[in-house]
Amino acid sequence: MKILSITAQKPHSTGSGVYLTELVNAFDRLGHSQAVIAGICKEDTVHFPDRVSFFPVYYQSASLPFPVAGMSDEMPYESTRYRDMTPEMTGQFCRSFSASIIDSVRSFQPDLIICHHLYLLTALVRELLPSQKTAACSSYAEPGRLCQTFSGNAAPVRPFRGVIAGICHGSDLRQIKKNPLLRQEIIEQIRNLDVIFCLHREQGAEIIRTFSCSPRLVKVLGTGFNSQIFHRLPDVSRAAPAVCGDSSRPVRLLFAGKISEKKGVMSLLRALRLLPSSLSERLSLTLAGGHGNEEEYKEILDLASPELGCPCPVRFAGRLSQTELAQLMNGSDIFVLPSFYEGLPLVLAESLACGMKTVCTDLPGIRPWMDENLPGHGTSFVAPPPMENEDEPVKAALPAFESALARAIEKASALSCPPLAASHELRESLARLSWDGAAERLLQAVPV
Repeated sequence: MKILSITAQKPHSTGSGVYLTELVNAFDRLGHSQAVIAGICKEDTVHFPDRVSFFPVYYQSASLPFPVAGMSDEMPYESTRYRDMTPEMTGQFCRSFSASIIDSVRSFQPDLIICHHLYLLTALVRELLPSQKTAACSSYAEPGRLCQTFSGNAAPVRPFRGVIAGICHGSDLRQIKKNPLLRQEIIEQIRNLDVIFCLHREQGAEIIRTFSCSPRLVKVLGTGFNSQIFHRLPDVSRAAPAVCGDSSRPVRLLFAGKISEKKGVMSLLRALRLLPSSLSERLSLTLAGGHGNEEEYKEILDLASPELGCPCPVRFAGRLSQTELAQLMNGSDIFVLPSFYEGLPLVLAESLACGMKTVCTDLPGIRPWMDENLPGHGTSFVAPPPMENEDEPVKAALPAFESALARAIEKASALSCPPLAASHELRESLARLSWDGAAERLLQAVPV
């Protein structure tokens, strides 16, 4: 099969970028021919298998003169918020990606197009490439608004004979709800996709409500992780001794993701102040990841400062490769993910595979998916605070959330042993949770 994967963002950064990259790698192992369209900057490098054709769309160029359009309002690199895009910028975006879509489809002739994020670019792909069935409908008699007003094309490309699929990553649902940018046009085209993949059942139900699409259109795909990278290293001496009953040994916390308020980093740093001194004096925290908002990052640096009351050392590791992150996970004890909004975070499976305990906000869909797919995971869940504007915690509710987060960290520090060593069932479940399996599930669900 010939598969074209499309994203408006950098393909190796953020959870959705890793998801795309790992699926591309899995399809390559399965023997499929592939091409990728992605939005990058001229100085960026990409790493795909040699047989994969790459069609870059360059941001910060003459035709697209602004930073990468980010699906989240805070990205771990310089980015443009969709809500700040003017009609002129939207036109530049649509024209630039339209040219790459048309070029790749004509030269590569894919059987399957996989679009990441149910948002503007995916809607543009569907409008440019109407299916043979819907192309005969009156709604396609004239060019759609995205093509006519923004892309500069007189009409959609000839009806597409293959399948166009969309993968939801969660941040796209936030964007469509918060941002009025071409909302109705996007919703109309997402409904016209041939199949929509979601990460878990709860997200699938939200997709059906948001886009008013048929339940038959939505399929649960889940996720995977790279067990060749994320596993327990034999040469690492885990000082989880504090986690194994010795109350005198160090406890090393780890967070990996965007260093931002919406990922719960500020609440995590405030929660450290609520731990008993008998634990906090043995504690250290490493924050791995990039940041976007400089003002917010300065506030996070202040919260991590011992001079301003942080009771334990905090290290900012910066953006890491997957190999570097796996090594860090092997040298840490408890992974903490205090996010206020997530799809299905890959880092939970990755940290469990490296033998860590896990603490996570109890966001919709995550606990049921883990209970079903990773029995024996032993994650300590923390109820999220009430939210407003989709992904912003109610400020007055944060103290209660941070107290509960501190209790969950204290509970995890007292658990008897790392879950991977304790649970044969969990080891077997992790072994089945591969990217090859996710790729095969996707292909099996594609309508023929």
